[in-house]
Amino acid sequence: MANITAQMVKELREMTGAGMMDCKSALNETAGDIEAAVDLLRKKGLSKAAKKAGRVAAEGLVGIVTAGAKAAVVEVNSETDFVARNDQFQGLVKSIAEVALKTGNDVDAILAAPFPAGGTVADAIASAVATIGENMTLRRASVLSVSDGVVGSYIHNAVEPGLGKIGVLVALESTGSKDELAALGRMIAMHVAAANPLALDAEGLDPAVVAREKAILAEKNAGKPENVIAKIVESGIKTYAKEVCLLEQLYIHDGGKTVAQALKEMESKVGAPIKLTAFTRFALGEGIEKAENDFAAEVAAQAGVKT
Repeated sequence: MANITAQMVKELREMTGAGMMDCKSALNETAGDIEAAVDLLRKKGLSKAAKKAGRVAAEGLVGIVTAGAKAAVVEVNSETDFVARNDQFQGLVKSIAEVALKTGNDVDAILAAPFPAGGTVADAIASAVATIGENMTLRRASVLSVSDGVVGSYIHNAVEPGLGKIGVLVALESTGSKDELAALGRMIAMHVAAANPLALDAEGLDPAVVAREKAILAEKNAGKPENVIAKIVESGIKTYAKEVCLLEQLYIHDGGKTVAQALKEMESKVGAPIKLTAFTRFALGEGIEKAENDFAAEVAAQAGVKT
């Protein structure tokens, strides 16, 4: 049996828009041959937009839907920025976010869920691909909720309410004033959009990221006594955490205090203790390798002119 890697499954998903397990199954059936797997998914009706699916979709929109103590953010990609201005595409993203709010974080579950206008979300995306003429994919989704409090949100570079280039959710647990919490949640979400923290606090940092930073610090101080290097690394990691951990970052709305201190100060206004429990930040197209096209050569090719 061929060794089917996560990267192969990811690539096939991006090419076809099919579910993760369907992609993995197709790769197993075709001994890892991606092109053959695309054909197999087409035959099974799981890649309804296969003619468009080979194109890189790195543009599109991030969409947010909020409902007080719960909110969802999704990223739906298209090939060009023009599609983000299309009313049909904007409506599609809003509806997918609404489905995610009820369904949860899992992309495959969202794709299989009923779409408000009929069929499934996957069917709706395939229909939009056929109508608009560009490859589109639901790349990711995140749903945050609190038992008591609010999930604040912010959309950066908004093209419509709840639709833009960067979407942030912030979960605030508190029994205090919901209106005050909502306003605070938006302010914190704006901070997240600007500062792009990696984790809530130091404990939440990816161990691999911490190990890499430690290695860099140790390498920079190579040649010094080991006990000195150990102290430098420890101090350096603390400094790094202040830069990348949300609660320790300097608050963009008041650089004289950290986010944690700002939250503490707001408790008197809110009327109860506040705990920031989670956040999500989606920036459109981050991590997607975009093809660098030579526009002049592309036009010449379409005109049949050799360059």
